[in-house]
Amino acid sequence: MTAETSSRLQELSRISTFAFSETAFGGRIFSAHSPPQLSTSKRDQEIASGLPENLDALPQLDGFRLRGIEMTRLETFIDAAFAFAVTMMVIAAERVPDNIITLLAAFKNAPAFVAGIAVLGIFWRGHWKWSRRYGLEDGVSIFISWVLLVTILMYIYPLKALFGSMFYLLSDGRLGQTLGMRSVTQVRAILAIYATGFAAIAIEIVLLNLRAWRLREPLRLNARERFLTRADMTGWSIPATVGIIALVLALTLPADYLGWSGWIYSSLAVLVPVHKRFLRRRRRD
Repeated sequence: MTAETSSRLQELSRISTFAFSETAFGGRIFSAHSPPQLSTSKRDQEIASGLPENLDALPQLDGFRLRGIEMTRLETFIDAAFAFAVTMMVIAAERVPDNIITLLAAFKNAPAFVAGIAVLGIFWRGHWKWSRRYGLEDGVSIFISWVLLVTILMYIYPLKALFGSMFYLLSDGRLGQTLGMRSVTQVRAILAIYATGFAAIAIEIVLLNLRAWRLREPLRLNARERFLTRADMTGWSIPATVGIIALVLALTLPADYLGWSGWIYSSLAVLVPVHKRFLRRRRRD
């Protein structure tokens, strides 16, 4: 075999190898020096395009770069729903007191009003923090937020009724108002409705944070932000779990122990601080 023939055979071999690479890998040639490029969906491209190039220049909250520092239309609408819910919790819902007797009677509902506002405020802050951190307005986030809005507007009625009844029982009729429940079935119903709303709102906030977690790549979350996102998912899972347990207790406990379906919420005063302490230890490690 001459040297010229050998050179031609080597050239044909290179051409054949090139053609095989083009066919097998869709026109892309892979080598150790040029790794394959991952495809990015249109959704991820849209989310990434809305972020500034230098995320470190954004304002920060607890070390989290706030991608949604400007209020979106979605957040504005959710805030309006919370404001309407607060309006429904006003001390004197029927009319403005026009004499001292009516005024004093209206203030009987003050503790229930404060307690209801506190619960709504906790849920509002959960959505506010999610909006500020991620600034998401994709279709899934909008859908979950709309479900949250509907749940809040339905939840306000059992929230006000249950707190009013609770303070009425604790104060021997001096505060709050009675619901006039005359059967165990009615008590079970109000406790079950409240637990369903409580758990549903917490689950919806978990889902919003889960959505942000799934979009962590286009959002360009760093290690600390990923840790805080996972922390919020587990944190909101606590009230969601307590709400589900309260629902089960409301439906299954004997009448003499039915009150535990309400008192179970007091466990949050222990579980939430324990969770925060655990997170602080993990962060130091």
